[in-house]
Amino acid sequence: MPQMDLILLAMEETPTLGLLERALRAGGYAVAVAKDPATLEKVLLETIPNLLVITETLGGKKGIDLAANVLERFPTMPIIFFANADNPALVKQALKLGLSDYLHPPLKIDDIVHAIQRSQKRAQQLGDWVRREIRRTTASLEQRVDEMGTLVKLGRAITSTLDLDSVLTSVVTAAVELTNAEEGHLLLLDEETNELYMRAGRNFEENFARTFRLPVKDTLAGQVIHTGQPIAFNHDSPNKIKTAYLVYSLIYVPLRSHDRVIGVLGVDNRQSKRPFSQHHELLMTVLAEYAAIAIENAQLYQATENERSKLAVTINNIQDGVILLDKENRIILINPAVRRIFGLGLGDFTGKPVLEVISNNDFTTLLNSIRQQSPLKANEVTFEDGRVFNYQYTPIPEIGSVITLEDISHLKMLDRLKSDFIHTISHDLRSPLTAIMGYVELLDRVGPLNDQQKQFVRHVQASAQNITALVNDLLDLGRIEAGFDTRKDDVSLEQILQFTVDNLGRQIADKKLDFQVHLDPQLPMLRGNPIRLRQMVDNLLVNAVKYTPEGGKVTVSLRREDSQVIFEVADTGVGIPPADQPHIFEKFYRASNAPKGTPGTGLGLAIVRSIVENHQGRIWVESKVGQGTKFVVVLPAAEQAAAS
Repeated sequence: MPQMDLILLAMEETPTLGLLERALRAGGYAVAVAKDPATLEKVLLETIPNLLVITETLGGKKGIDLAANVLERFPTMPIIFFANADNPALVKQALKLGLSDYLHPPLKIDDIVHAIQRSQKRAQQLGDWVRREIRRTTASLEQRVDEMGTLVKLGRAITSTLDLDSVLTSVVTAAVELTNAEEGHLLLLDEETNELYMRAGRNFEENFARTFRLPVKDTLAGQVIHTGQPIAFNHDSPNKIKTAYLVYSLIYVPLRSHDRVIGVLGVDNRQSKRPFSQHHELLMTVLAEYAAIAIENAQLYQATENERSKLAVTINNIQDGVILLDKENRIILINPAVRRIFGLGLGDFTGKPVLEVISNNDFTTLLNSIRQQSPLKANEVTFEDGRVFNYQYTPIPEIGSVITLEDISHLKMLDRLKSDFIHTISHDLRSPLTAIMGYVELLDRVGPLNDQQKQFVRHVQASAQNITALVNDLLDLGRIEAGFDTRKDDVSLEQILQFTVDNLGRQIADKKLDFQVHLDPQLPMLRGNPIRLRQMVDNLLVNAVKYTPEGGKVTVSLRREDSQVIFEVADTGVGIPPADQPHIFEKFYRASNAPKGTPGTGLGLAIVRSIVENHQGRIWVESKVGQGTKFVVVLPAAEQAAAS
């Protein structure tokens, strides 16, 4: 038995209510009655009637307002407004609100039935229209969802694979499917021939795709290359792309890479006249961007692989050992030279802590002390068989560090031979030099000398003194480098500095120098050889006074920083050229701009560096030509030196 339509009568108790109720039941309708707003609300919560008849007033409230509230909740519900009398203004208001019909006394049964039928018919038509729109909108939304799904899937493919052929084929396939085209292709520009070739295609014959070439000049695809703008058309007659290639509809969009157009993505219809839309063009533009990203990724990957290959060949063939570490000192890479140096096998050490793989006391000590040293250090790693390697550590931001090991065994041997030779010659020179100096001093005792003879004697004395100073410097340097200075006392660098300044007082006054000394209060003691520390201070201050012009300025400072003592000597002399600065601590090296005639053996700074390093310290120079030079010495305080 079919279900009857439910008519809700929102009316107070009146003869009209009884009339309507009887007429509707007789017409085969189910009837519900709401005599006040509360009952109306209750009925609407429990069921949705097929039609509502509402009076001008209900329980003291305006029926028009109650009807508006119902329509807001149930926009498609047909509502008949029942007025107490004919009221054009009220009719206009009801119809403007969207009510289905309007009734007023006197009533006839036919009027009531016809009004209900009209309202139901309108409601049915409205419902049918809404359902059609819902189906249409749903289909459109489903299509958009499918399109988004295809784009998302393609985006994942681009970011997850470096197989360019696969990605570009997927792009062209997506273009064909999303635009419902017959065929699609991706053309790339050959800059040597100024032609476009097919890099990927869909629904083309293999031979056609392989041999396809399209000149940039006087072609639609070439126009896209030149202008960077898409081209689309839908025609009733076929248009020529090239010989034997005619299409009814087409979309070409540019592929951009770094503000350059590198190709064209296209779809077309050769058999049907099915048109393309602006939405299709938008989809093609997105796909072209995906294709451009894939091409850029592939190019970057290929460039990276080429550089990686070159680097691998270089590292594997270099004679120096190379160790690449991460931030936790785990091995990223070691080259064959490292395996030879430390006698490692052919195993894979990637990811292993380097100190578990390499066993060498010097290497371990240097690596463990990296955090307390400057970013770039050069030291030595020695082996029991006499081999010596220069060790350099360089931090690499975001990665870790690289350690290089250079075999300097032959240089060490040559240095020892040189030192032995110099030591022997220096000792052999001492005796004749002593004799020469002695006899020169005796000359004026054996008889009077004329002025010319006295001048010759002074020249001989000066030359002998210079040679003696050179010999003494060589012997001092030899003893320091050999490690013979084992004496260690608590030393006040402040007292040594004051003693040296006092001794230089006359030279400072003669040159009218502005000589300033800055001392921190309560400086710590140093643990070291007082004679060598005095020699270090003497050499640095003598150099500053020697190379500072008359009226210049020399500034000496001594301060404490944590567990270190910082000793600085700055002057306003000629300065040291940048090319000379890396070499000034080498033996016998003198700056290229040193004033001619300035005495010196070229060993002073070499001695200073050896003394500093023997006291576990560091020294460096800061200089600008024409502005002056500053030497900085960092030495550990006594308690720190004892601990280390």
